[in-house]
Amino acid sequence: MLRTPTGGAGHGTATAEARPMSIGTVLIQLREEFPEVTISKIRFLEAEGLIEPQRTPSGYRKFAPRDVERLAQVLRMQRDHYLPLKVIREHLDALARGEQPVLPSPGAQRDLTDGVWEAGPGGVTAARIGRAELLAAAEVDEERLTEWESYGLIVPSPDGGYDAEMVTVAKLVADLGRFGLEPRHLRAMRASADREAGLVEQVVAPLRRHRNPQTRAHAEATANELAELSVRLHAALVQSALRTRLH
Repeated sequence: MLRTPTGGAGHGTATAEARPMSIGTVLIQLREEFPEVTISKIRFLEAEGLIEPQRTPSGYRKFAPRDVERLAQVLRMQRDHYLPLKVIREHLDALARGEQPVLPSPGAQRDLTDGVWEAGPGGVTAARIGRAELLAAAEVDEERLTEWESYGLIVPSPDGGYDAEMVTVAKLVADLGRFGLEPRHLRAMRASADREAGLVEQVVAPLRRHRNPQTRAHAEATANELAELSVRLHAALVQSALRTRLH
């Protein structure tokens, strides 16, 4: 349990516990349980809408004890359940409504295409689909799917199946095709995605090599967070470039 600053007995203690804290003080408290947390991480969680600290007239963040506890909840769910932030936000919102949502078992991942939970390493991979299922879900024919595969846009797994993410990729490629963008035009996006994945892999590699199993598992949550940041950066850069070109 996180400790809040105290300042004496009686009412003095209660007053001190309710006193807003700076982000530096919050960081010190959180590091007792989460040694790897950083100020950048706290700011990222704020930007994602997981917490809403008050701001002074000069713009400094001030955290109430409830903000610190909410931060701890988020960090625990990332560490213990390896959940993406979207799922954590939904869980906390449900708790705020008085509901009693059930968290998935540690190691589970949520498939973002259809909301199905997929087991972690060693578990059942229910989100893996076959070729016929992919064709039906993406509403494309065999010839078009084969063409997408030839350009590396759709990549089958070694066992011949497809990860659930390939459904999303196929639908997006099809949507872009309606605007005249052919697979050969999209190869640069595939190459960019591979480079970004390589950067994420470099960052989490030390965590995956760690002797502590929990630290190794934390690599997955870190990779998900970096992926979210990468997607946001890519979208912002594209929008900025378009504004420059179209105005």
